[in-house]
Amino acid sequence: MTSIQSAYIHIPFCKQMCHYCNFVKYYYTEKRATEYLYALEKEIDSYLPRNNNALGTIYIGGGTPTALNKEQLTQMFEMLHRKFDIAGLEEFTIELNPGDIDEEKADILKAYGINRISFGVQVMDDNMLVQLGRTHRVQDVYETVNLLSKKDFSNISLDLIYALPNQTVEQFQRSLKEALAFQLPHYSTYALQIEPQTVFYRRHKKGQLHRPPEEDEVTMYQILKESMAANGIEQYEISNFAMPGFESRHNLTYWNNEYYYGFGAGASGYFPGKRIANLRPLPIYVEKAGSGDRPILEIDEIGIREEIEEELMLGLRKIGGYDERVFQRKFEFPLSYLYSEQLDKLMKQGLLTVNQGVWKLTDEGLLLANFVFEEFILDDLQLEEIKTKML
Repeated sequence: MTSIQSAYIHIPFCKQMCHYCNFVKYYYTEKRATEYLYALEKEIDSYLPRNNNALGTIYIGGGTPTALNKEQLTQMFEMLHRKFDIAGLEEFTIELNPGDIDEEKADILKAYGINRISFGVQVMDDNMLVQLGRTHRVQDVYETVNLLSKKDFSNISLDLIYALPNQTVEQFQRSLKEALAFQLPHYSTYALQIEPQTVFYRRHKKGQLHRPPEEDEVTMYQILKESMAANGIEQYEISNFAMPGFESRHNLTYWNNEYYYGFGAGASGYFPGKRIANLRPLPIYVEKAGSGDRPILEIDEIGIREEIEEELMLGLRKIGGYDERVFQRKFEFPLSYLYSEQLDKLMKQGLLTVNQGVWKLTDEGLLLANFVFEEFILDDLQLEEIKTKML
């Protein structure tokens, strides 16, 4: 476990249910949250019985972590300060929604060492916020940004979703322009995905959800990249943009295919040779974790096939590309041993480039990333070759 440098902590409570979200979430009640925090501490203890454990990054997500009341937020942070060396963290992130925090909650975040805010704005348009099932409005975004600025939070990431139902290219452009006017150092931007077990999914199945045409989604992405560049905000991953030095250290853990803990209901952790997914239903998680048992739903064994596939699929998401020397160090044989035909094919199609051993998606490759990633799925014959090579 000593090689693990990051932890994701899930707080599954919300005061509203967004129509597009399929993360593990429950309506907040004080009793539920109090029971959950006790179980969460017991789960962390089951992996890390000692206190003051050293990590590089912690990310508290949800749900809406700031749905917790002030006493519960303080309780959670006190626990985290016992379990981890917070002063030694490179990055300590919490998610929040516009209008969710007041001065007292902001002071709690500051006092307990939060140094990065992930800010769920989604769209700068009140009518679309209603369609998304959000309770905040554009005015709340301005007020929350002002509050965070007043409290000297400088590392703020703003989330946007595009290709929303009935959204036009012009509407997206206006929303993006208004979001960029805040001049924040980081923006995460995603095309809407229709996820199972959501309001949008049910509407989609009934033919009641009208997505923009695919060509409009492509245009929105091009506008996004051009607008970010024009504002000095560099793309460093398919969906993420940052001013130099403000790239998300925690998310780079995922894209670098590194190990991490996952604590909380529905959270997933990645360990050498396995991924562990936690129980999702809140009462079952609380009962299992609260009793001192690890609240595991399933363990997926990660063999050499999965490890190699994920190494390429995640690594190529980074705009800086994937260095084949990293592959050589990790797997002790060259990238070309497995993928020479695929790499050559993708280069000829104009989807990949290579420079001094670093492979990168082209602009067209970014648009067709899933198509590119399919080329790195290994067949049984390749798997046998790997096993022979590693004997």
